Amino acid sequence: MSIDLSGRVAVITGAGGGLGREHALLLASRGAKVLVNDLGGATDGTGGSLSAAQKVVDEIKAAGGDAIANGGSVTDYAQVEEMVALAVDTWGRVDILVNNAGILRDRTFAKMDLADFRMVVDVHLMGAVNCTKAVWDIMRAQNYGRIVMTTSSSGLYGNFGQSNYGAAKMALVGLMQTLGLEGEKNNVRVNCLAPTAATRMLEGLLPQEKLDALHPRAVSPAVLALVAEEAPNRKIFCAGAGSFEQANITLTPGLYVGTAADAAEQLLANQDALANRDGEFIPANGFVQSHLELTNAGLIEKSAEEAL
Repeated sequence: MSIDLSGRVAVITGAGGGLGREHALLLASRGAKVLVNDLGGATDGTGGSLSAAQKVVDEIKAAGGDAIANGGSVTDYAQVEEMVALAVDTWGRVDILVNNAGILRDRTFAKMDLADFRMVVDVHLMGAVNCTKAVWDIMRAQNYGRIVMTTSSSGLYGNFGQSNYGAAKMALVGLMQTLGLEGEKNNVRVNCLAPTAATRMLEGLLPQEKLDALHPRAVSPAVLALVAEEAPNRKIFCAGAGSFEQANITLTPGLYVGTAADAAEQLLANQDALANRDGEFIPANGFVQSHLELTNAGLIEKSAEEAL
């Protein structure tokens, strides 16, 4: 099977360099028409220039592809609407959205200014919300859409000094889970990518040998898979150095301790049983947790499927 994106229109944010650039080049090489969005700012979000996005557009056109540049900020919904309108006016539709734009303002939580916390959340979370909202009705109306949210291991597992970044990145997983459910009937599939790549954000943090192995282009095949017609829905793909994994939010079978006065003490005393992963599963939606808890409490009988 060869993934062919001919006739598809992709909007990729933060695509003036690093991961976004590689995503744009790969999708264009597979036939997609690409709107390359990039504010052109520094890694902390300051400044701005269209030159980075235009350079990628020029690369795509030089290779025989079709692309246009946009320098709008994902934090400004009016600018996002203009960006999407540009794609629609140029090519008539939007099939793919890759929410890649992001910034870093790392500090320990004790030293972090709340303005820096809000800014990172605004760019990563609300930026993705703005872009997704702007294409959502278009994709639903045409009964086709592929959306990729860029999450991070910092959100999935935590990272020292990145409380703002981690909070925003994990929020994108929750957004993906719900939008994947809401878009399913209209063939709009929403997934997450957790990349590890040597971008401007990692400069100075790793030795050069490891940075070379973590080239951004080694991540982009995961994006191509997630925007293909055969893409899955509500998955978290992880990628780096040519290695690919899937992260899952699972639920253990748990245990019932009731609501007696010593329930908390019982919970602490039985932490190993609570954490026992035998029979662990991935819930289909949020209601599964309450169903499991009522089952453990003996208020709902296990179905034959659950008993297996």
